[in-house]
Amino acid sequence: MEYRLLGRSGLKVSALSLGTMTFGRNDPSKPLGSVDLPAARRQIDMCLDAGVNFIDTANVYTRGQSEEIIGEAIEGKRDRIVLATKARFNILGGPNDGGNSRISLIAECERSLKRLRTDWIDLYQLHQWDGQTPIEETLRVLDDLVSAGKVRYVGCSNFSAWHVMKALGVSDRLSLVRFISNQLHYTLQAREAEYELIPSALAEGLGILVWSPLAGGLLSGKFLRDKKGPEDSRHFARGWREPLINDEEELYRIVDVLVSIAGTRGVTGARVALAWLLVRPGVTSVIIGARTEKQISDNLAAAELKLTDEEMKRLDEVSRPPLLYPYWHQAWYENDRLSPADLSLLARYM
Repeated sequence: MEYRLLGRSGLKVSALSLGTMTFGRNDPSKPLGSVDLPAARRQIDMCLDAGVNFIDTANVYTRGQSEEIIGEAIEGKRDRIVLATKARFNILGGPNDGGNSRISLIAECERSLKRLRTDWIDLYQLHQWDGQTPIEETLRVLDDLVSAGKVRYVGCSNFSAWHVMKALGVSDRLSLVRFISNQLHYTLQAREAEYELIPSALAEGLGILVWSPLAGGLLSGKFLRDKKGPEDSRHFARGWREPLINDEEELYRIVDVLVSIAGTRGVTGARVALAWLLVRPGVTSVIIGARTEKQISDNLAAAELKLTDEEMKRLDEVSRPPLLYPYWHQAWYENDRLSPADLSLLARYM
């Protein structure tokens, strides 16, 4: 397993990490959230044996059950794990129980520490932007949590690029703790992050953590034009809207190439999709999650799969997003003075 520095920090995390949205169960009628404590222990042990040292969760996952299960499952193993969680969603329903305010974040951090049975959180992430709480307030409370020793590092998730830059600017101006990572959605099917989020992360030294790298199972190789995949998958979960599919034909063009490469290599489509992500510019760790040990085992094997230049080219060409303004203008007329961050998007168009 390869270990990579997370942003401008000294923290090393494995290139593959374990996501735990499936730990626990909210609703028996929904497939999302179905891994009980014994199964979670086995998944965590499999990942540790493979060299994975990073586990990601959130207070909202199965309404706290995910954190509780992790807390029990990692007993005696805490020193081997980089543990990350998130806060922002309103779980309890009160007017001050959600968002990134001081009152909410302190309370949620304390609850997460208790559920996780730990004295500290290695990476505490803002799960979403809060446009009603001043960012200065949010960053000051994160700084306080770090000073108190309850949190080691902080990051964000699902922010737009201007949100990220605003927060970093305030951190620098007020000498407050700075984000070291941005957790975002990025797949062969959804490459919007390449426009702004990945270049800004490269320019500002943020590690990129990728969630739902298989697009909710759509890139597993099981969803074909004439076979929509298992009905118990996340994509068919009642009320589940992720990922957003604007063009189903485009999705299946990507899947066609993915399955073709996977067939030639004798591996699953999921393994190919993950291997593609692992070498994308700026990506630090790809978060895998599964309901079964078989899925976890297959996902872990992606760390050893090296795609050829030709395979990477085929995947890039079938999934490459169109250049929007001002990027086409930059590619045409400003290409003599572009930075590595600029070129993470524009190089393949020039």
